[in-house]
Amino acid sequence: MLRTVILILFLIFLSFVSLFVGAKDISIADIIRQEPLESLVMAVSRAPRTFSVILAGAGLSISGLIMQQITQNKFVSPSTAGTLEGTKLGLLLAAVFIPTSGILLKSVFAFVFTLLTTLVFLKMIRHIRFRNVIFIPLAGLMFGGIINSVTTFFAVNFNIVQTVNTWMLGDFSGVLQGRYEMIYLSIPPVVITYFYANRFMAAGMGEDFSKNLGLNYQAVLYLGMVLVAVTVSVITVTAGAISFVGLVVPNIVSLISGDNTRKILPYVALSGALLLLVCDLIGRIVIFPFEIPIGLMAGCLGGGIFLILLLRKR
Repeated sequence: MLRTVILILFLIFLSFVSLFVGAKDISIADIIRQEPLESLVMAVSRAPRTFSVILAGAGLSISGLIMQQITQNKFVSPSTAGTLEGTKLGLLLAAVFIPTSGILLKSVFAFVFTLLTTLVFLKMIRHIRFRNVIFIPLAGLMFGGIINSVTTFFAVNFNIVQTVNTWMLGDFSGVLQGRYEMIYLSIPPVVITYFYANRFMAAGMGEDFSKNLGLNYQAVLYLGMVLVAVTVSVITVTAGAISFVGLVVPNIVSLISGDNTRKILPYVALSGALLLLVCDLIGRIVIFPFEIPIGLMAGCLGGGIFLILLLRKR
């Protein structure tokens, strides 16, 4: 309980800091006096950005936890299973075949291909004879590389390489009022995950174990993948791809608090939000008043932690 309170207090503090960091200088006094320009910037840009970062961090961390439980592998996440690359392919096809499509239709395309690529990855690893803890995520990275190559091929032929690269570089600087509300769809998966936490944990013990408990293994598997696909697709459509958050946060939390899914779920969500807020603030401060995209910051920090985890599990 004390740990949860501390995480919440840190999250509130960093959220408050995030509201007042940016190229436009805004003070608390400006908000109290309701200065027109400062209040507009706060309502249209700063507040939506902060909310989006928090929801994205929590959603990606929970998605990573679900995938790790279902695959029984601590190194599987949307970053290492081809999931993000599937989202990218879905967005490309939406841009090619329905160039005037709105954000809702793009989200549908992204969701469908995110789900398909994740399911293909699960089918693929079930046929791998040597299911080494390191080999499975490396196979996922190779699978994602193949999908990324296909996407790049079509992007070059349709002359939209720059647009596709923008999707894959997570950046919250363009999150504004009226353009970020889709990310709220990541909240229901988090709630559903909490109520199905024990089922996901049982599914992580294996198909035979789940069936012995009377659990519908395939139904739990598909539910988990749908929750992951919804979360990853709406976050990517809103702010672009953000890697490694879903990988490192569940691992760090489980090292500290154990593997009880329902117990660690709040810690995973809060820690993911905190990590992404820290990355966002660092990216906005390092070369102020310019920004380093949050996807780059999360990739550098998360990639470093991933290497440490790999060496630790050697």
